[in-house]
Amino acid sequence: MTETLTITRLGARGDGIAEGPHGPVYVPFALPGEVVTADVEGERGRLLGVETPSPDRQAAECPLFGHCGGCAAQHMAPLPYSRWKRDIVLRALAHAGVEAEVSPLVDAHGAGRRRVTFHARQVEGKATVGFMAARSHALVRIESCPVLTPGLASAPQKARALAGLLLPRGKPLDIQVTDTSGGLDIDIRGLGKADDRLRAALVDAARALDLARLSLHGDILIERRPPLVTMGPAAVVPPPGSFLQATAAGEETLAALVMEACTGARHVADLFTGCGPFALRLARQAKVHAVENGAEALAALQRAVRNTQGLKPVTTEARDLFRRPLLPPELDRFDAVVLDPPRAGAEAQVRQIALSRVPLAVSVSCDPGTFARDARILVEAGMQPIRVVPVDQFRYTHHVEVVGVFARPTQQKKKGKGGRS
Repeated sequence: MTETLTITRLGARGDGIAEGPHGPVYVPFALPGEVVTADVEGERGRLLGVETPSPDRQAAECPLFGHCGGCAAQHMAPLPYSRWKRDIVLRALAHAGVEAEVSPLVDAHGAGRRRVTFHARQVEGKATVGFMAARSHALVRIESCPVLTPGLASAPQKARALAGLLLPRGKPLDIQVTDTSGGLDIDIRGLGKADDRLRAALVDAARALDLARLSLHGDILIERRPPLVTMGPAAVVPPPGSFLQATAAGEETLAALVMEACTGARHVADLFTGCGPFALRLARQAKVHAVENGAEALAALQRAVRNTQGLKPVTTEARDLFRRPLLPPELDRFDAVVLDPPRAGAEAQVRQIALSRVPLAVSVSCDPGTFARDARILVEAGMQPIRVVPVDQFRYTHHVEVVGVFARPTQQKKKGKGGRS
């Protein structure tokens, strides 16, 4: 049913929200103050036209905006956009009952996203590579993307060339491409086992496409050049398909906030360390114990430590922190704990931090909801939120990173150890 709606506010995913006769109606790509026409079905509205545009509306950067599901907010001017992202964090904290000052949003887009995952499917008999349409399983063909680094400019074409070899087997693929100093690092998922003939064809394709490394389900087929990623003072070769912060500027921003919070700490635990983006920087000023479940990521970190001069001792431990979090007797020997868990958060580990005597906890999170849930545990245990900073490295999406610094009250009075008040 076509309806005329007045948008009153923005939702957490960037949808404009109007008050309909039966409750809120969510209209993607609409802004507060706008009068729009929309095709409404239940609580969802499909934008048909903007009758009264907001002064905060701007032209989209990409011609596929509104069709491709990768971006939600290219139509927002910078100031309302930054307010919206900060509000996501504010609302999450309020919902959890946590009172904390929230800093303005920090722009960490930098040169753009350095990693991307393309979906590859057979469409009308042709290999098609792209992103999913908004709220759909339809594939949108991508030739270029304005939020990617210049080093990923050729990524869609090279992903499509690889997909052309594999899609005749009838399986949809995910192709992760990372921009490294050695060139493109590609890991293909979804194919299953490949015989020797197909693996040889992929190796030949990697040479022809001048890839740094090509892997299949994490199994390296060929490494022509080390796919190096700089992390502070070190050069790291991450495992195939390994997690990296989305942008180099994002990693630098998050790490700077972590380093500042840990000023004066002599011994730091870096939990969910991955390949060590925080550990390698922290080791310039403190002993670090890095804990991660992935053995390959820890091996990459250890190699980087061995090849980097000027670091204080870094120890590593392979451990599933969801099932076996560090316990208070283990935590109490540290001056600070840094944790950067997956989207699900780190509830089990945070509960142990709350029971410990560790004076400072620095939480880095990609999900404001689970961040706020975990923050409440720390606050209820007597730790105080000293600083909460939202960081934007996923430009135009509803995703926002958060760095929170929590200190025990006695710690705030001590200069040169732990967080600053």
